[in-house]
Amino acid sequence: MISDGDPYLAGHGDDTFDVEHYDLGLDYKVASNHLAGRATLRCRALHEAERFALDLHGLRVSKVTIDGVAPRKYRHSAGKLLLQPHSRLVPGAGFTVTVTYSGHPTTVPGPHGGAGWEELTDGAIVAGQPDGAPSWFPCNDRPSNKATYRFDVAAPAGYRVIANGALTDRRPMSSRVLWSYEQREPMSTYLATLQVGRYRSTALPGSPVPMTAEAPARLTDEVLAALSRQPEMMRTFVDLFGPYPFGAYTVVVTDDDLEIPVESQTLSTFGRNHMRTDWAGQRLIAHELAHQWFGNSLTTARWQDIWLHEGFACYSEWLWSEASGGRAAGRHASEHWRRLESSPQDLVLADPSRPLMFDDRVYKRGALLLHALRVTIGDTRFFTLLRQWVAAHRHGSVTTAQFIERFTEGAGPDRDEVSSLFRAWLLEPQLPPLPRSSR
Repeated sequence: MISDGDPYLAGHGDDTFDVEHYDLGLDYKVASNHLAGRATLRCRALHEAERFALDLHGLRVSKVTIDGVAPRKYRHSAGKLLLQPHSRLVPGAGFTVTVTYSGHPTTVPGPHGGAGWEELTDGAIVAGQPDGAPSWFPCNDRPSNKATYRFDVAAPAGYRVIANGALTDRRPMSSRVLWSYEQREPMSTYLATLQVGRYRSTALPGSPVPMTAEAPARLTDEVLAALSRQPEMMRTFVDLFGPYPFGAYTVVVTDDDLEIPVESQTLSTFGRNHMRTDWAGQRLIAHELAHQWFGNSLTTARWQDIWLHEGFACYSEWLWSEASGGRAAGRHASEHWRRLESSPQDLVLADPSRPLMFDDRVYKRGALLLHALRVTIGDTRFFTLLRQWVAAHRHGSVTTAQFIERFTEGAGPDRDEVSSLFRAWLLEPQLPPLPRSSR
């Protein structure tokens, strides 16, 4: 039996091994939406096993090797590439898997809709959360397995390719261009992305971190207007959360409308419909930027703790509102508490269930918990503990239990009250009262 990776994503991931590095060599033809790939995965066994599995959806595998040799057997079926090496996996032992594959990538169907590779009017994007990574490369698709990446992507001349991390090379090859990126900080599979489009790159001035907008040329003015305060957002979040965890930040704006923006490590993707200067647009820009700390650098080890991503990103919207001269976080909290009060009281924040993992109540209840914690222990202690939390788990995996432990131990004289607060907000479905705030 193959060990399940995460109970919220049945059939994805394998706990018997970790991938430590992905080396992806890809060739993409935009006109036919055809992808050819050669993926080399440097792995390490965690448990003894006679076989293991990778996730790969809808693409045809033509060749597999393990440490340069064809495996004893392999089978690719129903999104799983089952591999049996010539000798059993030994805990702690390293091994390398290389997979050659091709086809027409599409989204991975799931209970929350399709995720992963999406063909646009003229190009493609990857929106991988939560289970879309297998739509374009073979992987161990569980959030707790973070790895480094290299991307070498050939695409037609005239298109720009954007991937996670730093652009290390751009090499013309007749009618095609080879783009190379390196993501040196560990990353979960669902955060890996590829963006292919007719984009113009524009640097955004005034940020403490290099910041770039990638957008169709005709949208430049409205994109720059919508992102004009993003450098200020970055400065605010650096002050509140600690140093930005990566080398740079990129926003990709597609020439298509998108249902929702999507964060990926070191970059976020927005549709042209999201480029707005009102609060509805600005809160989304702040939300996705905050995910670079909460979700990308600090990634939940299991999807049931998704509030550690979305609650923080939602509360960051309110913090930005407060810092930028808009409504105080307390006013946002009171408004959303009233809305939740009239909603069904059947969601447990620490384990919302697979069908409800993206329910808006996870986002808002998570943000309300953080505000209640801030009011209870005071701004100085709250933000000090928050920066310690971010620093202690930088580029790692986190759980609700770890969060409770750090903030309970750091609560000082409010320890008992904080323990009660966590039990009420995280473990009980009934909405607790919101502590009164002067902010």
